[in-house]
Formats: sequence, structure tokens, C-alpha cells
Amino acid sequence: MPSIYDAIQDDHQTHRKLLKQIADTSGDSEERRTAWAAFYEDVKSHAAAEEETFYSKLMNKTWGQDAARHSVHEHQQMDDILEELNEMDMSSPGWLQRFETLKHDYEHHMDEEEDDVFTRAREVFAEEETEAFGGRFLKRKEEERGLIEEKREDSLED
Repeated sequence: MPSIYDAIQDDHQTHRKLLKQIADTSGDSEERRTAWAAFYEDVKSHAAAEEETFYSKLMNKTWGQDAARHSVHEHQQMDDILEELNEMDMSSPGWLQRFETLKHDYEHHMDEEEDDVFTRAREVFAEEETEAFGGRFLKRKEEERGLIEEKREDSLED
């Protein structure tokens, strides 16, 4: 079982590749639609699982509350852009502009998490429990995949 850090970083590597793949496409192509669908689903399930397994544990420390709030706020901002993009015409110049904003913001978020948050999180997670948390993260992420559409519909009703 991977550690919580490895599980999150593995996802980040996948997300970076998908972001590049999407950026290298043009128009409303099959390639863009396929990469976008994979990115959308994986990021949505990743963020929810991360909040529930990783950030909830960091909340036990005073500094962790600020780090968790900051990251969860960034998740919300990116989620809003994900939903905007999901509703836009992929062939429009506006779609690509909005995507570039998402790409920039998400790359910054991943770097910040890996460089700053992980370093501080090592003070909270005992080394022997990082694999257990990695397993919980992966299990929760899989459960979240099945909830994406339901959560999206609930959010649209609000």
C-alpha cells in the first residue's frame, strides 16, 4: 500500500500529464474530450478523498487548520472552474483561456501541497501510519468516483 504522500503524488503526476495533454489539443476534438473527462473525474474524486482523509487529520494541529482551510478553499475555486469548463463549448477561445487559468492554479496548488504541506504534515502523521492513510485515501477516492454526478446535481440545486 502506498503512503498517503505517494498516493497523492501519484495522482498529481497523472493530473500534470492530463493537463499537458489537454493543453496540447485543440477545438472540440475526441482527444480533448477524452483527456478532459479523465481529468475531471480523477480530480473531483481526488480532492474529495484528500479533504476527508488527509486534510481532516491535519486539522488536529493549529497550523494544520490554516493549511487545510487554504487548500480546501483552493479545491472549491478549482471545482468552480471545472464546472464552468464542463458547461462551455470546448472549441471556443474562452474555454482555452479558462482552462489555462485552471492549469496554472492547479499546478501551483500541487506544488504547494508537495513542497509545503507534506513537509509540515510529516509532523502530524507518524511514519508507521502513512500507509494506512494512503489506503484510506485510495479507498475513499474510489467511493467518490461513484458520487461525482450526485454531488454535481446537489450543487446545481443550491
